[in-house]
Amino acid sequence: MPRTKGDHEARRRDVSEAVWRVLAAHGFGGLTLRAVAAELGATTGLLTHYFPAKRDLVAHALDLLEARTAARPRLTSGDGLPAIRTALLHVLPLTGEATDTNRIWVSSWDTALADPGLSDDYARKYARGRENLRDLVTAAQRRGELPPGDPARIAAGAHSFVLGLVVQALFDPATFPPERQVELLDDYLTALAP
Repeated sequence: MPRTKGDHEARRRDVSEAVWRVLAAHGFGGLTLRAVAAELGATTGLLTHYFPAKRDLVAHALDLLEARTAARPRLTSGDGLPAIRTALLHVLPLTGEATDTNRIWVSSWDTALADPGLSDDYARKYARGRENLRDLVTAAQRRGELPPGDPARIAAGAHSFVLGLVVQALFDPATFPPERQVELLDDYLTALAP
């Protein structure tokens, strides 16, 4: 009996879930066709149907990670400084799921730095994040919640702060538990306000 498109899509979802589980358990360093096949209970031959090379598997894993990150429920907060705070809180590893996602992102940096195409893609993703923050900073400045100044520079500083806090929280969760991360973010934002 020939396979239907639905079967193919269902199998691709199964493969994607196996990729996610391998990433969560072993990071990008442990992402291999063999590891995904073992997680799926399949052969590497089946996987090569979907991913002819490891580069294809890595690209799919990054797409999957971005889609999962975008699909995470977001807090809502209105406009101005509260919207900036909410956007930055969304980046932090404050829950188990957010911690897994951040661990995978950070472990992917080595892979991305070694591949010019992935490096360019990451640079675009981080630029989009800064642009989104810039727009929020501009709105907060219009409301008088932030002082005048270059909104792109303020956004870059906030983005850099929160990414640095992510790394510290991943490496030293006892020193940077969720409540401390929130306190440090609030201290940072208070220092920005006029």
